[in-house]
Amino acid sequence: MTSAAAPTSFVIAINGGSSSIKVAVFGAGTNPVRMLRGSVDRIGSAGAEFRLEGSLDDATSPATEVRAIGSLAHKQAAEVLATALHEKLAGRAVLGIGHRIVYGGPGSPDHQLISPRLMDELRAVAKIDATHLPREIALIEVFQSTFAGVPQAMCLDTAFHRRLSRVATMLPIPRRFDEAGLRRYGYHGLSYEFLMSELEREEGRKAVGGRVVLAHLGSGASMAAVNAGVPIDTTMAASALSGLMMGTRPGDLDPGVVLYMAQHEKLAPDKLVALLNKECGLLGVSGISADVRDLLAKRGSDTRAAEAIDLFCWIARKHLGGMAASLGGIDMLVFAGGIGENSPEIRAGICETLGFLGIALDAGLNSVGKGRVSAPGSRVGVRVIPTDEEVMIARHVQRLVDAHSLMETR
Repeated sequence: MTSAAAPTSFVIAINGGSSSIKVAVFGAGTNPVRMLRGSVDRIGSAGAEFRLEGSLDDATSPATEVRAIGSLAHKQAAEVLATALHEKLAGRAVLGIGHRIVYGGPGSPDHQLISPRLMDELRAVAKIDATHLPREIALIEVFQSTFAGVPQAMCLDTAFHRRLSRVATMLPIPRRFDEAGLRRYGYHGLSYEFLMSELEREEGRKAVGGRVVLAHLGSGASMAAVNAGVPIDTTMAASALSGLMMGTRPGDLDPGVVLYMAQHEKLAPDKLVALLNKECGLLGVSGISADVRDLLAKRGSDTRAAEAIDLFCWIARKHLGGMAASLGGIDMLVFAGGIGENSPEIRAGICETLGFLGIALDAGLNSVGKGRVSAPGSRVGVRVIPTDEEVMIARHVQRLVDAHSLMETR
């Protein structure tokens, strides 16, 4: 893209986490073009760093700004990022700002523009997702203050799964908890939306019309089963703690183990939440790291690292089999996320006993990890597709703002 064709309006996509905030600025249009990318990493630590790279006039000629910001709290770190973006976009038209929201409550099933009423609803359900939602609300408030008057949108990770059947959303607990909103919601929905759109672009409509298992494997990990474009099942339930083993989260865990942890160590609820979110998973089993790359490097010399990797693959393999059972078979398997996209060892470890489902990897293609990695004779196609949650946020923001503008002109 050259400066002559530079966009005249922009969309901002915000993806906030517990210790980092990622942002992307897109040139608005039918196919949003990423112009800037930025982040604040290691929030709360002395090594926290702000980074912004790219150009609003020419996406092919990026400039990079990096600076240390000190041990700021999450809200103050968000203010640093919002202020830098506001200065960079001064005099430019900002069409809208989209925020990835992990959980929007039982009354918010779809992506939507943010209103005062919606903010009240998010605050009311923040206790159900105390890990993500309070910080996400704070991010919205910071950007509302910095970009006054610019439409803001809530882009829900749960929206992709809203067509799950009633039975697929139920948990085996007393109905009063279901009525209070405790049910299977599913997460990583923005990633899954993008993967399905890319799968159709790369493989054609027939591929997305079949039985597809999507595996988003990163520090947070889940799988989703999709049949003829409709979500059928997913591994995460009421919270992002459930399902697959993750970097620092356990995934599905015997409730008796949780009770033992709480009683044996006399843990208050907030301490138990911290343990389950920050001390389990790959980090807890290995005692070394939550990063698969570190564990793979030590796999041959440290039993703990080897066991953590083996357990991750074992659990993922069982859940993949469960997704195939929900679908009545499988036609396509898609790997995505930091681990799914970049670790041939993990992909091989997950698939190694799944020949009975028709899954066979090509060792050479898998080592490269781009596009199709299944063997020529594999009945099931296996693909690696880099996910892009931010571009999905940009697409939803444009759609929502355009629809709102159209309604106002009627």
